[in-house]
Amino acid sequence: MANKVPVTIITGFLGAGKTTLVRHVLANANGRRIALIINEFGDVGVDREVLKGCGDDNCADEDMIELANGCICCTVADEFIPTMQALLARDPRPDHIIIETSGLALPQPLVRAFNWPQIKSEVTIDGIVTLVDAAALSEGRFAASEAAVDRQRQADEMLDHETPLGELFEDQLVCADIVVVNKTDLVSAQELAGIENQLARHLRAGTRTVKAANGVVDMAVLLGLGLASEDNLAGRESHHELEHEGESHEHDDFDSFSLDLPPTASREALLESIQQTIVKHDILRLKGFAAIEGASARLAIQAVGPRINTWFDREWEADEARETTLVVIGQSPLDRKAIEAGLSHIGSG
Repeated sequence: MANKVPVTIITGFLGAGKTTLVRHVLANANGRRIALIINEFGDVGVDREVLKGCGDDNCADEDMIELANGCICCTVADEFIPTMQALLARDPRPDHIIIETSGLALPQPLVRAFNWPQIKSEVTIDGIVTLVDAAALSEGRFAASEAAVDRQRQADEMLDHETPLGELFEDQLVCADIVVVNKTDLVSAQELAGIENQLARHLRAGTRTVKAANGVVDMAVLLGLGLASEDNLAGRESHHELEHEGESHEHDDFDSFSLDLPPTASREALLESIQQTIVKHDILRLKGFAAIEGASARLAIQAVGPRINTWFDREWEADEARETTLVVIGQSPLDRKAIEAGLSHIGSG
């Protein structure tokens, strides 16, 4: 164990705050050489760009590797193992590796990959951290409780069973060593107590729960746990593994696409159009960067359901195309033509 490089897997549903947590870890590395593997769903590396803009030495471009295939668990042999081998071949080696999975990725196959002989003797899972969005859960979105699923059934007459979304959420919870209940500043104490009771139904015995706001968690809670989670697989099985005896899974339940738009004259009009489109088409997640006419910096956009967060993250580069690039993620099939039509008019100002 002493010679193995520790790896922290950070998972969690769409918009739970994984990238914010990673930025916090990088900013408080205390001299550790940290390498980062980012797994995107969609063909635009938004999370990588956000991390590159953090202004910290631990955000060095060469220490960030992006796997933009949409699901790290589906490309273990072709992408993940070679990526890990490349990191381990560095001199000096990283002191710690952080893997930020896609919000739609099952963590279980990734955990099992650490038992592959090509890397087992050289790396170990320090801990698996699952983030949940307290505000989203309080609104009945991405809920793990039976009551929240019932509310979803009532809202959609065609829904007569637990959605794939709910199963995926539970799969991420049951795989965790630590669950970070993030965005607690957006809910009341009573709501938070209810959320923790919901989560407790799906956690393995001994799984710790930590409260956080803006992804701020003590490093002693996150790193240096030494759990060797790859050697403790019992009880982490996903719904699919339990129902199909470990057969590989598909991601046909989810869809994503990206689109480019010209600069918009009005930030307010842009956000209003995004919000209306999200509500109309029940988009799960929308993220990207926008060009606002007259603004020297690009506007970062992160939306979960109807809630949208924005901030100017960095100045535009001199040779960089000033355009708006958005990634849209939702349950399949997304009406791409209608969504693009709803968003495209914002570019004209």
